[in-house]
Amino acid sequence: MPARAEEKENAEEEGIVFEFLTNPKRFIGNERGWAKAMECIRMRLGEPDESGRRRPVPIEGSEFIMDVDTVIVAIGRTPNPIIQQTTEGLEVTKWGTIVVDENGKTSLEGVYAGGDIVTGEATVISAMGAGKKGAKAIHEYLMNKKSS
Repeated sequence: MPARAEEKENAEEEGIVFEFLTNPKRFIGNERGWAKAMECIRMRLGEPDESGRRRPVPIEGSEFIMDVDTVIVAIGRTPNPIIQQTTEGLEVTKWGTIVVDENGKTSLEGVYAGGDIVTGEATVISAMGAGKKGAKAIHEYLMNKKSS
């Protein structure tokens, strides 16, 4: 896990539970299409390959269901160019990161972003802070939409 020990400790203090050597197999939605669970499989480290790396290998029969209410797929170290290619009206920088205001609001109505897709590669704690700030702003947005 590419994080400093202090970042891991801070994440745990925020309630993050780490599931190491675990791989998602599929997402399970409710009747409205919202994520409600994720099927995962536990992994073990296999024998070293020619480079010396021990790659994860699935442990047969170790599948389990993890209840979720939100799924954030965070893979890679640079923004996926498909975002700017397929999202008309979304303002991005020349590096492909999403432009947001101080609360994470993007140029699109009702769309918020935070973390590495906004700042570029940074710490987990920075992303968590953006998530908390964004969650508050999204809540306010939804409450305002509900009352209007």
